[in-house]
Amino acid sequence: MKKNQSKLFILFRLKLWIKITFISLFGILLFYFLFLNYTEPTELGITRNEITGTTWVQETGGWKITWPWVLVSVVDVRPLRVAVHSAGHGYCAKLVQFDRDHWKEFIATEGFYYYWWANRISFNLGYNEEYRGMKDLMRGYAFSNVKYPFIVILNEYQ
Repeated sequence: MKKNQSKLFILFRLKLWIKITFISLFGILLFYFLFLNYTEPTELGITRNEITGTTWVQETGGWKITWPWVLVSVVDVRPLRVAVHSAGHGYCAKLVQFDRDHWKEFIATEGFYYYWWANRISFNLGYNEEYRGMKDLMRGYAFSNVKYPFIVILNEYQ
């Protein structure tokens, strides 16, 4: 009888540990997805409170704790080479950089959304290199006839 009771006790303890482990892991994952965001030191986090509509930036890299209704879109501020690819022999590329001081003008022009999502579904089968996300946005603004303050053209290759 005692042997059955000890087996039941061990089984009960095992089930309890499995439940505690599952609930703990679920709680950690829920906290991670709802409250945490991470930006690299070379990135600018543009945040928007969906309830109040206010926007601000996270200028320093690292982990940040925010409310679940605060969305963070990340913009890389390192120099980036953007080019217009063609089958012709001409070569046209620019070295551009996002100017972190003019992020408000960028939001006024482009609006707020997750910029990595831009042009995610594209069927450019003729080119080896496809532009998606922020790189696609930077290329569009760099080759525009209008000069935008949030894009700094560091060098032009012709």
